[in-house]
Amino acid sequence: MRTRLTDLAKHAGVSTATVSRVLNGKPGVSAETRQAVLTALDILGYERPEKLQTAHAGLIGLVVPELENPVFPLFAQEIESTLSQHGYTPLLCSQSPGGTSEDEYITALLGHEVDGIIFVSGRHADTSANLERYHQLRSRGLPIVLINGFAPDIDATFISSNDAASIDLSVEHLAQLGHRKIGLAIGPERFIPAQRKIQAFSKNMNSRFEGIDVTDSVEISLFSVEGGQAAATALIGRGHTAIICGSDLMALGALRAARTMGLKTPQDVSIVGYDDSLMTGFTDPPLTTVRQPVASMSTAAVNAILSEIQRVQAPRTELLFQPELVVRGSTAAVKVHN
Repeated sequence: MRTRLTDLAKHAGVSTATVSRVLNGKPGVSAETRQAVLTALDILGYERPEKLQTAHAGLIGLVVPELENPVFPLFAQEIESTLSQHGYTPLLCSQSPGGTSEDEYITALLGHEVDGIIFVSGRHADTSANLERYHQLRSRGLPIVLINGFAPDIDATFISSNDAASIDLSVEHLAQLGHRKIGLAIGPERFIPAQRKIQAFSKNMNSRFEGIDVTDSVEISLFSVEGGQAAATALIGRGHTAIICGSDLMALGALRAARTMGLKTPQDVSIVGYDDSLMTGFTDPPLTTVRQPVASMSTAAVNAILSEIQRVQAPRTELLFQPELVVRGSTAAVKVHN
């Protein structure tokens, strides 16, 4: 028992006496400290004492596109953890090509009588999609929250990372390094985040570099490693010395494209990703990227859905969260040719 208390205290950053108070359900411990001890219990593989089990408040559906892109498991983890702190059990639904569709998941979640559904980068982000599914959910009175994608006629709260700001951060960083021939590798234009990034890129480049033509500086592909490689190959072939990517997965493809073409990163071509997935610090070189504020966005989404469940209307505007540039080793000053 002493060893367990010591391990838990070390991991949670508190005293063994505090751990003991939490495990025995005694007062005098803040909610944050209690959560830190519970997290330590889970991570170290200890079973929670029955008295610490959170009362079940209900079920909330969580629909994500797929789990291959590391940012979606990160959203799922943050949202699940926050929901659990409030006593709600999340039902995770992850999509994959050819697998269960969003509509099929919605039907299943309604069958489980969920209290609400949070959609991460769902069909609401696709301008070609039929939005009737969301209108039907709202007509039933079911609370929904939509992350990264905006459709103003849907009666719901929208949580988004500021795509335009992410592009501005990336272009500013590369311009300060002397790059002028900057390319954008982005996914399909029917997705709202892609549209916003393209618009911000064109506006920023045109205002920063007078007279520049950016029509050959945007390469539309897929939000995948292969898509990033194809887009980067085309952009590098057109003389671009720096590439901004629509996701970290695309940036991995851009790194591969540079190597395949016999170029070095960042000496020959600088690459910037987007998301700040867990893998970005371990690429070769470590990836400069724009961090999507997943934790704060997830907290806002949970707060909104819980407000709706409690019959308190959450904001019907789009809440924009500011990203942060994380500079690592994949960007450097433009190479000067003598």
